[in-house]
Amino acid sequence: MSIKTQTRPAVDASVKRTTTALVVGVLAVVFDTTIMSVALHSLSKDLHVPVSTIQWVTTGYVLALAATVPLSAWVQRLIGGKRAWMFALTLFLLGSVLCSVSWNAESLIAFRVVQGVGGGLMLPLMQTIVMQAAGGKNLGRVAAAVGLPAMLGPILGPAVGGVILNWLDWRWIFWVNVPFCVVGLFLAWRMLPRDLRAASRPRLDVIGMVLLLPSLVALLLGLSNSAGGEGFGATDAWLPLAIGAVLLAAFVVYALRRGDRALVDIRLLRHRSVWSGSALLFLSGLAAYGIMLLLPLYLQQLRGFDVLAAGLFLVPQGLGTLASRSLAGRLTDRMGARWVAVIGFAIVGAATVPFAFSTATTNEWLLMAVLFVRGFGLGAIVMPLMVASFQGLASSDIPHSSIITRTAQQLGGSFGTAVLAVILQSGLTAHVAQGTSGVATAYDQAFWWSIGFTAVAVVLSLALPGRPAPAPSVTVTSAQVAVSVAKTDPNRPKVRPELDEVGDATR
Repeated sequence: MSIKTQTRPAVDASVKRTTTALVVGVLAVVFDTTIMSVALHSLSKDLHVPVSTIQWVTTGYVLALAATVPLSAWVQRLIGGKRAWMFALTLFLLGSVLCSVSWNAESLIAFRVVQGVGGGLMLPLMQTIVMQAAGGKNLGRVAAAVGLPAMLGPILGPAVGGVILNWLDWRWIFWVNVPFCVVGLFLAWRMLPRDLRAASRPRLDVIGMVLLLPSLVALLLGLSNSAGGEGFGATDAWLPLAIGAVLLAAFVVYALRRGDRALVDIRLLRHRSVWSGSALLFLSGLAAYGIMLLLPLYLQQLRGFDVLAAGLFLVPQGLGTLASRSLAGRLTDRMGARWVAVIGFAIVGAATVPFAFSTATTNEWLLMAVLFVRGFGLGAIVMPLMVASFQGLASSDIPHSSIITRTAQQLGGSFGTAVLAVILQSGLTAHVAQGTSGVATAYDQAFWWSIGFTAVAVVLSLALPGRPAPAPSVTVTSAQVAVSVAKTDPNRPKVRPELDEVGDATR
């Protein structure tokens, strides 16, 4: 019987071509983000503006990115995945070139918003196009390839940024994006499957857009402002958060009544895979990535590192993430997302404990080894959450799931950064009179909070879907579902026939 053969099929050549084209293009977005994380001080000095102003170079980009993500599904249905991807990448390329010729801080912030719009479309589009092409097969290995840019960014971004800022003009930060964009456009033109014209023109949910987009901008703005000295008590923090929460609640009520005609079909959250994956992606901002705020500050404030040294010190964490990429993908395909995520979060939490006990004289080689282990755990978190969020969904649901999970990840990262910044600031204020030992105590407290959030994530990971069903039965079922959806949904755009045959895709 065929059921005895449980070996996983090789990744299809067309999926590899699609993944390669998308990964090259998205590298521009990833490197731009990680390089900018070390450039704000230099930009403030060279453009002769305070840090509070130049911070909008990052804040404006993040707000534009978050506001654009929910539009990606509609844009894909309107012009097709290939055209949408090339349009978004071209927009990011244009924004990068304009940033490099900025004449003051205001123009730089405006052009960063252009970049953010392009990046906001690219990130969910990449997830959607790849997962639809994979058709539910070898999702762990496909997710490992898609996640490669996110892993290379922390390795190379800070180091490249340090080199540019030490020996070159800051404008070269944006010229780094150009080769990736140009090559990515060529590969997309040659390798991505062509778009077929939709049967009907999709209508934009204007009311949903008016409710959802400002709510995300307000929430991220409030979280960004809460990282200041007054924390969440500052008016420019709690007021945007309150407005954003009200608008988001209104969108939820509206979207539930509108169903699949809403800008984002939030009814997908009834699927265990979507709600558990989205919740963990949000929590990972607290448990895993919020600490990326602490580590550079810890190295510079407590140990006296400069920007370049701090960036190089963090390279082992990126190497650890890269090392676990393929293994995590294979294990996710073999045993499901649940236990891979549990183990990954447990490793991250355990590898954060040494930092909670560290002092200004703790051996640097020991901490670098711990960072490698921590990075290994981070790599084991990314893969299963990417896969689990799409498990059991029809192909037509993937764009909406991409938006939900990407938004959860964006909000979680911002929330994690804001919460840990408030905790650190409170600790520094309380122990300022103790000098260096007081600073160390403040960082210890912040690290322990991060460890506690990680422990919660370990428990929540048990809610993730288990091992997926055997491939033969999944293939038959998904084909039936895809054909049924294509025949019964008059608003569904016509996709490539080979994708309709594959049908049900999971992430």
